[in-house]
Amino acid sequence: METLLAAAPFFKEQASHGFFSLDVFYTIATVSLVLTVAAIGLIDQGLVRRKNQLDTWIQKIICAMLAGLGMAVVGFAIWEFQYYEALGVPEPLKAALQDWWIFGDKQTTVATQIDPKILPEADVYQVFLAFFIAYAMVGGALLHSAGLERVKALPNFIIALVAGTIIMPIQLYLTWGSASFLTTNGTHDFIGVFSLYINIGVWALILAWRAGPRLGAFKPDSRTMGPVPHNLATSAAGVGLLLFAAPFFALGCGFFVYDVGYFGISLSNGGFGLIVVNMFMAYIGGALGGAIISYKTKNPLMAVIGVVAGYIGAGTAMDVGKPWEILIVSFIAPFVVYATYLLINGKLKIDDKKIVPLALGGGIYGALAGGVVGAGDKTGGWFGIEKGKYAFQNAEIGIGHQALGVLVTIGFAAATGLFLILLLEKTIGLRVSEKTELDGLDSHYWGAPPPGDHDTGPIDYPHQKEYGSGETASV
Repeated sequence: METLLAAAPFFKEQASHGFFSLDVFYTIATVSLVLTVAAIGLIDQGLVRRKNQLDTWIQKIICAMLAGLGMAVVGFAIWEFQYYEALGVPEPLKAALQDWWIFGDKQTTVATQIDPKILPEADVYQVFLAFFIAYAMVGGALLHSAGLERVKALPNFIIALVAGTIIMPIQLYLTWGSASFLTTNGTHDFIGVFSLYINIGVWALILAWRAGPRLGAFKPDSRTMGPVPHNLATSAAGVGLLLFAAPFFALGCGFFVYDVGYFGISLSNGGFGLIVVNMFMAYIGGALGGAIISYKTKNPLMAVIGVVAGYIGAGTAMDVGKPWEILIVSFIAPFVVYATYLLINGKLKIDDKKIVPLALGGGIYGALAGGVVGAGDKTGGWFGIEKGKYAFQNAEIGIGHQALGVLVTIGFAAATGLFLILLLEKTIGLRVSEKTELDGLDSHYWGAPPPGDHDTGPIDYPHQKEYGSGETASV
């Protein structure tokens, strides 16, 4: 041991029991995000046809990994930029990149070899880097969902890589973190509604629009029964896994200060126990709202995703709301999501039944609801700073600031998404050929045998066509 310690600088302050307990906590939160990727995969597995299951999983995993890679290479450094600014580091962007890009000192040095005067809790920050990598993986998985069964692999991979490398990090820098550009002016977030859901929702809308609907989705096609989910029970299992993972992820969106308390990522006053209660209020409210819609419309999909709608709808307010407020907000959320679904799929004929309604419709609602629930609450800044825009809790939450966050997020996402997706469409193309779509992506990419229930000919059950089980669809 003495030889080991003599070989390099050793700072025992970085190896305290308190730091290790935080390491374990944020590691659990990080693993919960990986489970979220798996949950999204299960949801999509149940929604696609049997002939596309294998490729759906493979593309989703690769998209998730590419987005995570981008976050590791440079994305986390872009997010850290806000704190370098707040602490007055010279040339803050350059310094953040030098420290936290994939070859940077802070990302490649053992924590006990980092001077705590330069970076206290170095181990915790390194685990938080992994948390951000997994966060980007969720974004990559969601983006893949927007073009199910029809978008080619290569454009999906490029979209995920660009999103994780530069787009999500910039949105995080603008909206998520106590020293972020908008947070210091009063915009509040907790689980990443702006950077993850609204941002991804805009890109998903553009991708689904430019890729076009699947064959038979809105117009009968004699060659196919259309996009019939083959097993909604699998999708429901995915939602169940998501509900298990979400509380751990949500609690990772904040800071523990020993002998002081727990603060949300925006440095709003939070409470560990109250946030856990609020999570379950969000589940209950979303489930009840989704159940009403499902039984009224005989649409089982809303029963499945209603709970998720409640979680997203309460996402910015989870750390500042009271349980009864979260229950009301989450109960309304499925109705907003369903209205978005009717607009996107019914009037606009854009083939996306979950990502755009949940992430964009539910995300916008959640952002604005946070401004009502948290109105007047203190947020923003950094510990120990007493003056200026980075002073501890210098800003107040308000619906106007939330609306500004929505506009900035949508504007940036729309501009970048249109540029990249239109560029891909005009160069390598977005969509597989009609023959490939009819044969199935499993067969085209992986030589898999055709499924037992052949996807030939239209069916006479329009409602079942969208939401039915494989058994009914194969009759």
